[in-house]
Amino acid sequence: MSQHEDVVRLEVSDGIATIRLDRPKMNAISFAVQARLTAAAAEATERDDVKAVVLYGGERVFAAGNDVKEMADLSYAEMVKVSASVQGAVTAIARIPKPVVAAVRGYALGGGCELALAADIRIAADDSTFGQPEVLLGIIPGAGGTQRLSRLIGPSKAKDLVFTGRFVKAREALSLGLVDKVVPADEVYAAALAWAGQFTTAASLAIRAAKECIDRGLEVDIDTGLEMERMQFAAIFATEDRAIGMRSFVENGPGQATFVAR
Repeated sequence: MSQHEDVVRLEVSDGIATIRLDRPKMNAISFAVQARLTAAAAEATERDDVKAVVLYGGERVFAAGNDVKEMADLSYAEMVKVSASVQGAVTAIARIPKPVVAAVRGYALGGGCELALAADIRIAADDSTFGQPEVLLGIIPGAGGTQRLSRLIGPSKAKDLVFTGRFVKAREALSLGLVDKVVPADEVYAAALAWAGQFTTAASLAIRAAKECIDRGLEVDIDTGLEMERMQFAAIFATEDRAIGMRSFVENGPGQATFVAR
């Protein structure tokens, strides 16, 4: 095991993988953390025993941003070489073809906010804080902040947060649509597990198809998106789960099927 291996851990229990950031004190997202996030995303994608994923930074902080000390002295030429990995780690999380929930306590700032944006939903502590403060350092968000945030909450609200770099408390984040649920701090992880737990016996191939349609559809015109949906809808009829689910519905009503992920 390398000295960096434990900064991000993947732990699986009852069909749910927790991708746990653990780089005290503030879970700063270093190049080593980015590499481990990419590896964890690949493992969560590949493992058949993982049906859903929780992103978690622990009880103190989700992630307070990228490691500024690592980047402070990099030249333009050097950043050109590593910028793809900065963005790629977050994109790897976003591309996990399973339900992903961010469980946010404390700060989710800069790269930490961008990491949370890569999840399908965000459950936040009532005392958590979000923001994209990169402009205060003379830079811009570089791991999806200008793209995922604007798609999530709309361009004008995203511009306000990105241009000012201001911090947003949990309740405002909820009203903006930046987070989906606010709970007491000591209930965040349990709430995320409960949301993820809905999918441990679900039709995982159907969920994968639905996630791909939604995510990819946001990137194209509606006619192209509808064609993607039509193709995925037809393709899912080749699965055992579709036959099981429809037969169960006819015989027993909705919500009674036992799926086999084939």
